[in-house]
Amino acid sequence: MADTILVPLELPDPEPLSPVLIEDLSSLAVVVLGHYDLPEQTPASSAREQFGEAAQATLDEIADSFADAGASVRTRLVFGKDRAAAIRQVATEEGCAAELDPAPTEGIGRILVPIPDVAEFDRLPAFIRILSEDTTQQITLFHVVEGEERREAGEAIVAETRDRLIEDGFDAESVDTLVVEGDEHDEEILRVAVDYDAVVMYEPESRLGDRVFGSLADRIADETGDPVILVNRDY
Repeated sequence: MADTILVPLELPDPEPLSPVLIEDLSSLAVVVLGHYDLPEQTPASSAREQFGEAAQATLDEIADSFADAGASVRTRLVFGKDRAAAIRQVATEEGCAAELDPAPTEGIGRILVPIPDVAEFDRLPAFIRILSEDTTQQITLFHVVEGEERREAGEAIVAETRDRLIEDGFDAESVDTLVVEGDEHDEEILRVAVDYDAVVMYEPESRLGDRVFGSLADRIADETGDPVILVNRDY
């Protein structure tokens, strides 16, 4: 059975999805989530009655583009004020293994893969492979260390992950590693991601600042223009 990926979109006017991403995700089961943001005093039931038909038509059109590419696809429509909560709830209910934070792209030649402090593997290779099958020439396993004394441990983490990717069938010449020192983990990822076409990473833990500044995936997509696939650690 194919892994399921959640594709959340903001309604009523979602950003168009790149044909490249639609094609790359066509081997998966896709859940297209339409989140319709509501003003504070607007009941969800009233908004659904007023806007539900048009919103569902928009979702169906997007779902059709996935279906035309060969994906198994279904839609979910949520009216509410908390986008992050809606994404978490639908991802859990639908058994999603990953989430796409989309951004415009015409091709994915270089993929950045931030690696956490403990080398994790599980579902990561499947989602790297989905984006890298056709046009990708470089996959960089990236790790941030806090202090030079931790560099050796960081290099061991990315080296172990690289070895396991190669064992899983990835071309050794296309997979490299990069370890940098920095106190601001997220800022280092953002700085490096500018030079890449997409990011695949495990979902980071939620933090209080996410509601104000956006999640790390949102910031990568917004500030670098890179689509991001967040792989669920707990699925």
